[in-house]
Amino acid sequence: MKKRTVAAILGTAVLALATFVGAAPTAGSAPPDDETEARPNIVFILMDDFSTELLETMPTAQQMKAEGASYDNSFVIDSLCCPSRAALLTGQAPHQTGVLTNTPNDPDNPIGGYEAFEQYGNTAKQFSVTLQDSGYTTGFIGKFMNRYEAKTVDGELVAPPKVQGWSDWEAILGGGYNGWGYKSTYLDDNGDVQLRNHPKPALTQPVEARDQRYATNVAADKAIDFIERHDDEDAPYFLEIATYGPHSQLQAAYPDSPQFPSAFADRAPAGDPTGGNCGLAACGDLTLDDLVGYGDDRTDNAPTYLHRDGRTSPAPAWRTNEVSLTDDQALTRYRDRARMVQSIDRLIARVRAAVGPNTYVFLTADNGFHLGQHQLNGGKGTPYDSDSRVPLVVVGPDVQPGARNQFVNNIDLAPTFEALAGVESPAFRAGNSFAGSLSAPKVAGGRYAFFEHTYAKTQPGEVDTDQGSGGTIDIIPSFIAVRSARGLLVRFDLDNAWTSTDHAWELYRYDVPWEDRNVFAEDHAEPWVQDLKRRIERFDGCRPAVCRSLSR
Repeated sequence: MKKRTVAAILGTAVLALATFVGAAPTAGSAPPDDETEARPNIVFILMDDFSTELLETMPTAQQMKAEGASYDNSFVIDSLCCPSRAALLTGQAPHQTGVLTNTPNDPDNPIGGYEAFEQYGNTAKQFSVTLQDSGYTTGFIGKFMNRYEAKTVDGELVAPPKVQGWSDWEAILGGGYNGWGYKSTYLDDNGDVQLRNHPKPALTQPVEARDQRYATNVAADKAIDFIERHDDEDAPYFLEIATYGPHSQLQAAYPDSPQFPSAFADRAPAGDPTGGNCGLAACGDLTLDDLVGYGDDRTDNAPTYLHRDGRTSPAPAWRTNEVSLTDDQALTRYRDRARMVQSIDRLIARVRAAVGPNTYVFLTADNGFHLGQHQLNGGKGTPYDSDSRVPLVVVGPDVQPGARNQFVNNIDLAPTFEALAGVESPAFRAGNSFAGSLSAPKVAGGRYAFFEHTYAKTQPGEVDTDQGSGGTIDIIPSFIAVRSARGLLVRFDLDNAWTSTDHAWELYRYDVPWEDRNVFAEDHAEPWVQDLKRRIERFDGCRPAVCRSLSR
């Protein structure tokens, strides 16, 4: 994106509040024909740092895929936890929410974390607000937003603030990254946020007792309780279940806990790295060949300068990290991540068994994850397929089974939920509803997906500099990118200063299955590339209506 002052970026987010009133037309957003028809319930399951190859190991997720709509071109607008979640909840791009990173950096003018989400009015822009205002009972369970935490005030632990738009509020706080030993919230009879402690069981307790308090299993129990309490009510419900898995731990809950801690019941026995529960696959059958592009030589990936006269020249490489991830480490972490998602798969199974027929169930993730691809060790934040592509599977009433080719971004989820609920989307939504494609697989939809990312030097509290994430988030420059079925074009800003830019380009064709070689120098003048370039230039700082039009 263009480098601007922090104040200018935040001004864009504040300006977006002025467009809160009004409605935007969204494709496929027709409400029910019969006003007396019961509005559907919606359950939204959001996974954390989920890479697409893991879906192949999950039996219930595969059953969902066979029975429902699966979107092969589903992406996130920023492959980083907090900016992605803020975008998902509001249907806006990070340059509109003002949530650009996981941490605030400047406490008075935050650029990330819950501080930025709250300060720039994003709580009022959540889709949960429009659903709740229309009569939905709204529930939230699990991971909410980075830095939404309890605080110690005058020696007393104080719950985080109440978040607008949610009837039931059971956020699992940051200790959930580790699997055990965390706190969650709930609303008391007065509607105030209170804290509940989930102590870590002793290792001497049976596996069943330990796993009963595993964060994913606790989220599943809370979800079933919510569904059972609200399923027979006249009002429809919306429930979001946001798991911490398969994000890596921040601190080991137990000695010898793997970097990606699964439930104990799914773990490999001591001394048997190929054992344990990897779902539909034998853990020993999972290999690095499953990680498309693993170990690809990065010498042909450096960006390219484009000069005013149309000439090109090499730009400095930004992928300069030491390749510290070994093959053994990558394989171990891949298998541990496969074991970790099996508890999520059981959560999905329990939810599907509990909901009624008039219920949509969505399954997706906040971002992808690279584990040796691009020679970037482990982590996320790039525009490449491993990081930006996420699964999206939907089952529910009138959903026609099969794959969809439309391009979908996670900013499209908010208007889609509103369309299914028969609610008109506010004008500030920057995404488009894809609700029409659930029953009509070939209906016209998105043809482009956009990505943006803001460089900011890591600050205390950043959760993505841990060993499991590779510690490389600091080297990824700011960028805006767009991809189509034909290719991915990225405009990097190699100057990390806020007030200046140094634009360079990467272009990848998808006649190969991953971004193996930057072909910008030879292909930049092609008409299809020029189209992508114009779209990037228009997306930079776009208002919602322009953002919506650019993806079509």
